[in-house]
Amino acid sequence: MKRSYKIATKKESGKLVEFFIKNGQALIPMVELIEQSKQTVDELVDELGRAAVEAVLRLSASNVAGPPHPGKKGGEIRWHGAQQGTVALSNRKLIVSKPRLRKKGVGVDGEVPVPAYESMQDEGEMSERMHEILMRGVSSRNYESVIGEMADSVGVKKSSVSKRFIKASALAMKKLCERRFDDVEILVIYIDGQHFGKHNVINAIGVDVNGKKHALGLYAGATENGVSVKSLLEDLMSRGINPERRYLFVIDGSKALRHGINAVFGSKNPVQRCRIHKLRNVLDNLPEDEREQSACAMRAAWKLDAKEGMARLLKLAEWLDREHHSAAASLREGLEETFTVNRLGLPANLRRCLSTTNLIESPQSGVRMRTRRVCRWRSESMVMYWAASALLETEKKFRKLQGYRDLWMLKAALKSLEEDKKEQKIDQEEAEKTEAA
Repeated sequence: MKRSYKIATKKESGKLVEFFIKNGQALIPMVELIEQSKQTVDELVDELGRAAVEAVLRLSASNVAGPPHPGKKGGEIRWHGAQQGTVALSNRKLIVSKPRLRKKGVGVDGEVPVPAYESMQDEGEMSERMHEILMRGVSSRNYESVIGEMADSVGVKKSSVSKRFIKASALAMKKLCERRFDDVEILVIYIDGQHFGKHNVINAIGVDVNGKKHALGLYAGATENGVSVKSLLEDLMSRGINPERRYLFVIDGSKALRHGINAVFGSKNPVQRCRIHKLRNVLDNLPEDEREQSACAMRAAWKLDAKEGMARLLKLAEWLDREHHSAAASLREGLEETFTVNRLGLPANLRRCLSTTNLIESPQSGVRMRTRRVCRWRSESMVMYWAASALLETEKKFRKLQGYRDLWMLKAALKSLEEDKKEQKIDQEEAEKTEAA
């Protein structure tokens, strides 16, 4: 009668401990080896594990062919010696002695598989484990040293690791690019770019009504490339980000980003320009001794309501125009969009989070940390695989947006804009009907 096999859980491992304690005689040689420092614990565990696996294989073969009886004829399926084989563990392979079975009178073509051995050939878990370790910043060249000098380990060379990582990262890329957001109420969309050698990737992070952050997607290209930006936004739209709704977009200062948002979601969506980028651009055009005063004036103006704050910064621009025309021009460019969160009537705790691109730059730091060991970016597909894998790993550490309890205020403000849009559409349709009549 065939027996079924399953993986032992941690609870079930306790039963094994009790068994070993009751049958302690079998462990005495092992205890002596450790106490006399003749064998390390790692080596002992490795050898014990191999012995356990080989015992399972022999038991599995016995279920198929019956116990071996040297010198006696067996049934239709007979034992036929043993051969070297490998079984997949979580992060490597282990060489074991595998029993062979054959059907009577058929020869080589009559080879019969050992069920337990077939079950141990699945390398999916090992690929996932390698992928997880590489995402922690370990290069494929150093992987073998990370898992240690395990006895008779195979399948951990650089080429083997790379192949398994490509397979796992391709699945990560597919998972990210096929995500649907039909049932997720996204309120805020952050968009920014990141460099990988000579390659660029645009990624998007969304925040839902509960403050939860979502990796929305990524696309090969720079934020200065209007075609790439538009392609990313169209991809988000095709996966459930409704273009008929209003969202708050948070971007740096890229004109291509603004044009892409207008083209896909319409020009009426509120866009918040990153204040940190704006501040940096202005101060870079000022001498060192004048930067602090201008920085304080800009920060103070952003705390005021939109109308008054705008008036203060326009006066600052007039003053800068006297000697620093470049700084004044930088301040005026896109100035109105640095006050978007103020015009929406949001509280100070939300304005802090929604007025800069810090929220997306933090995940980008996580991506850089997980890809820092890569020295050569050979192709765009390689960049996309690594970026997608690292972004999904980073997403596991996401926390809720600070001030998420007040997001209902942003939701109400966006809802009001949607209603205004509907009213304008109705008025436009009525005007067209009147003209046609």
